[in-house]
Amino acid sequence: MTAIATLEAEAPAGIQAPAEPESAVSPATFPVPSTVHGMALVLLASVAVVFALKWAQSFFISLLLGVLFAYTLNRLVVWLEQIRIPRVVGTSMVMLGVVSALVLGAYSLRGQLQTILDQVPEAASKLSSGLASLREGQDSTMQKVQSAANQIEKATSQATATPARPKQPATHVVIDTPDFKLGNFLWVGSMGAAALLGQAAMVLFLTFFLLLSGDTFKRKLVRVTGPSLSNKKITVHILDDINASIQSYMFMLLATNVLVGLLSWFALRWIGLENAGAWAVAAGLLHVIPYFGPAVTAAVIGMAAFMQFDLLSTALLVAGVLLAIATLVGTFVTTWMTGRIAKMNKAAVFIALLFWAWLWGIWGMLLSIPITVIVKVVAQHIQQLEPVAELLGE
Repeated sequence: MTAIATLEAEAPAGIQAPAEPESAVSPATFPVPSTVHGMALVLLASVAVVFALKWAQSFFISLLLGVLFAYTLNRLVVWLEQIRIPRVVGTSMVMLGVVSALVLGAYSLRGQLQTILDQVPEAASKLSSGLASLREGQDSTMQKVQSAANQIEKATSQATATPARPKQPATHVVIDTPDFKLGNFLWVGSMGAAALLGQAAMVLFLTFFLLLSGDTFKRKLVRVTGPSLSNKKITVHILDDINASIQSYMFMLLATNVLVGLLSWFALRWIGLENAGAWAVAAGLLHVIPYFGPAVTAAVIGMAAFMQFDLLSTALLVAGVLLAIATLVGTFVTTWMTGRIAKMNKAAVFIALLFWAWLWGIWGMLLSIPITVIVKVVAQHIQQLEPVAELLGE
């Protein structure tokens, strides 16, 4: 370029300097911003994390349940330590008390649970007969539609004075459905119950060892963050906020579920439904699942009311009362207490519920809100995650 400029300056008028060859012109380049590479890496890492959570869901579910229970029961263990009870003894006492309460609660409801299980064959028989009558009604409806079509075709052929085509025999599509075998159902149910009991035992042992360790993991996490004092302070604040949020959320969950169970028990006793205590416990437990739990409760207990009273109006009354109780508690009590714990966006919470339900099923529904609370607490203390905290907040 310098030589060409010199020739252009020294050349006389009317004489053009030789043009620069095309091969010497450097092509235009458009550098890719580094943010695009960062977004691609974040996307790949997110896909890998989702795949890992899906693949090892049994491990992560047990781990999260153990952490939640340990955070919830840690306050009792600390209180026992303050009154000069060693941590090993205090942890053993707390775990023994929890297991004893669960066993005694199940033992006190054993009669009502047995009655409900004895009514399952009758409910299955009524359900199968209802489906059979519905299928017969569909067949008769299709026959009426086919007869009307034949009459219309006959009238049309007479109006146009054309010979009617020979009537084709009606074809019926028969769909073979596999027969329901009670033995296979019971075998699958027993295997699922055994797996559930094994997972419950693992969660109990994990909770025991986490309570026994105390603040060991907290100190190790603070030490892992590095020598920087600011990083250690941020880690301590995150762990303290997670501890307070989880304990407050679990207390809110216990209070609202007990309230739903008591109100359901009073309502079902007033209506006269049998085994009201067992159904009230089921309503309180299923209320843990946001949105879907009350709907399942209303449908199942409404079916039980229909079996007992054989009246659709009574079944609808029971379902409506249970939905009203769940809506009342969820609108006033749960919303007020959740706002005091962590002000979260309702739409973001519902989206998180759908995501974790797709990922882990029922367990995802149960753990979606605690996971969302933890993510929001962590995002509030890390500058790079402030957009996440903004999306989850009100």
